[in-house]
Amino acid sequence: MASTVASHASAVHDDLLRPDVAKIMSSDKIRNRRRESRTAAVNGGLVRNSSESSIESSGRATPIPSDAPPSAKSISHARQQLRASNKARIFPTVRYAPRVSHFDPRSEHRDFKGFFVLFWIGLAIMVITTGLRNIKDTGLPLRVRPWQLFTVKAWQLGLSDFAMVASTGLVVPMQKLFRSSTGPLAWRNYGMSIHILFQTLWFALWINWPFMLRWTWTAQVFLTLHTIVFLMKMHSYAFYNGHLGTTEWRLTSLNDPDSASKHAAVRYPRTPLSPSKPSKEKSQEEKPDDDPIATLRDDLAVELTSPFGRVTYPENLTYYNFLDYMFCPTLCYELEYPRTDKFRPMEFFWKALAVFGCVFLMTIISEEYIVPVLTESALRLKFVPGLSDRALIIAETISNLLFPFMITFLLVFLVIFEYVLGAFAEITCFADRHFYADWWNSCDWLEFSREWNIPVHNFLRRHIYSASLPYMPRAWSMALTFIVSALLHELIMGCITKKLRGYGFVAMMLQGPIVMLQRSPLLRGKKLLNNICFWCSMVLGLSLECALYVLV
Repeated sequence: MASTVASHASAVHDDLLRPDVAKIMSSDKIRNRRRESRTAAVNGGLVRNSSESSIESSGRATPIPSDAPPSAKSISHARQQLRASNKARIFPTVRYAPRVSHFDPRSEHRDFKGFFVLFWIGLAIMVITTGLRNIKDTGLPLRVRPWQLFTVKAWQLGLSDFAMVASTGLVVPMQKLFRSSTGPLAWRNYGMSIHILFQTLWFALWINWPFMLRWTWTAQVFLTLHTIVFLMKMHSYAFYNGHLGTTEWRLTSLNDPDSASKHAAVRYPRTPLSPSKPSKEKSQEEKPDDDPIATLRDDLAVELTSPFGRVTYPENLTYYNFLDYMFCPTLCYELEYPRTDKFRPMEFFWKALAVFGCVFLMTIISEEYIVPVLTESALRLKFVPGLSDRALIIAETISNLLFPFMITFLLVFLVIFEYVLGAFAEITCFADRHFYADWWNSCDWLEFSREWNIPVHNFLRRHIYSASLPYMPRAWSMALTFIVSALLHELIMGCITKKLRGYGFVAMMLQGPIVMLQRSPLLRGKKLLNNICFWCSMVLGLSLECALYVLV
């Protein structure tokens, strides 16, 4: 879409000269031009032609043959005079032409990496300034108290996290059991219900586990987020393989077409790389008689094969395949994924180092610029009885948290979608690194939800929205998807603050009316205004939620 807009803009504004790095002259060419200019100035600005020479020069190594027509010689002589007159200027001139700025949407420049470097330099300045202030106040560059949160019962966190991840491996023998069963335990009968019951009990256990052991909030948030991730992974693995098991059973039953079901194959949501259309065209070419049984067999066989054609169900029902999927930076299970050629150790090292760096920065921002503001505001609220005074304190707290939360939000984005997922993609040679799109240009919350977190968006669309469409209208399916997402966000906020207030849930559900307002005829098409509204609501919403959860 961006390329289309750029091409359209370039077509409309062809009279504009845009910067072209490839046309920049080398230093040798510049020196030659200056030398020619000085020579032309000494000779009076004209290049004299020798009558004895059989070839005339254009001044740019473009020789004119002696037998050239008079018109060609006249053009060459005119070009020489014009170039010589330009070089002979005493005062240096500036070349002006119709050109656009780098930030102009019509510009061909798209590299703003320098601002990314400036962002990190700004954070480094913040760390240095904070360290100097702490040395002045306490004698140490860093406060000791926040770092102790990461070490309290760390061994319990490590063992519990390992047990949680290992327990997800139970879905592999369960899927083998569902596939081999032809009775009540088959996926199409009660297998799905059995897995949903197991999944619910598993999730309830690990969500309550940190509270039973009385961990710090950092450990609780880590295990809760990890549990939610592996819940989605386990759900996708079980439901996709359950679907494939039912598909295999249908394909096998077609060996006896008289007793088999002949209704059309309902395809599970597939990846964009799925060769469904080519395979359909091929089946039509091979079967001109359009045999419905043969067509159904082909559709079911294609469904059991990976998009790249190298893995067929049930070859994937192995612990190695499941372990590989657990490490892959995706929440949607597929029989096969695109892979890179090799593992790059240095790339993994820098991304892993960046993870620790971002966590370090987020801890400093939280301890120096967020926690003190909330602590002071909570203390002031205890001694202020009036409602207006309390509202003023909360408003002041929100304003003081705007900038720290904006920086924290950007760091959370970087650490998750650029560094953590990038590191796991490097470990598994996972080639699809499209974990986010240009969400910073979002004009409404619906667009942001699609582009900010593509792995979660794919999961919700595949396993919530698409799975519920056969049973309810499209609007209800979308509402259900928002409800599930809002409940997960509310759970995370409850683990951080140990309060279930519903502020996050309400804020998430308000996105629907806000999207309807932004897409109304009054605001539709006003991208800049809608983007400003998006960013204002994003920055204000983060601080508002934090203040409400902690202070109210």
